Amino acid sequence: MKALAVVLLLAGNVSAQDMSSCPMHDAKSTHAADVDSHGDMAMGFPHDKTTHHFRLAPDGGAIEVTVNDPKDTQNLDAIRIHLRHIASMFANGNFSAPMFVHSQTPPGVTEMTYRRGDLVYAFEELPTGGRLRIKTTNQDALNAVHDFLIFQIRDHHTGDAEHA
Repeated sequence: MKALAVVLLLAGNVSAQDMSSCPMHDAKSTHAADVDSHGDMAMGFPHDKTTHHFRLAPDGGAIEVTVNDPKDTQNLDAIRIHLRHIASMFANGNFSAPMFVHSQTPPGVTEMTYRRGDLVYAFEELPTGGRLRIKTTNQDALNAVHDFLIFQIRDHHTGDAEHA
């Protein structure tokens, strides 16, 4: 009985710990803050005034960014400029922006670079933002696009579907 009381007391103390003292919790918080900070620098607009979605499709997928406030024309313009620029960079096999944002090479990037001739990147204007549409008919390129977008969904915590 005494042993059970000690176990319960210790369990209570462990669960009551301040999570900021946990090295893994701190690392996750630091990474998320770095992704937001690096993203703001790379994109040219603040993440907290915009909404990002990463969509998988049977023929590729899309990166969508919209302003939270439809009257925010400054960030609306910045989104459209950024996505047009990213479409051009990706088409040329340049994935330096997502590598900077995430402080690593995202899954799928190596294959997307290698198969850039099999991928089409097209900017589409949305009423409150824009979309970078990624299309392919090559199965290896498609798998790479999906790996890339799933990584984005997880690292940006968007909650988007991880299937086409």
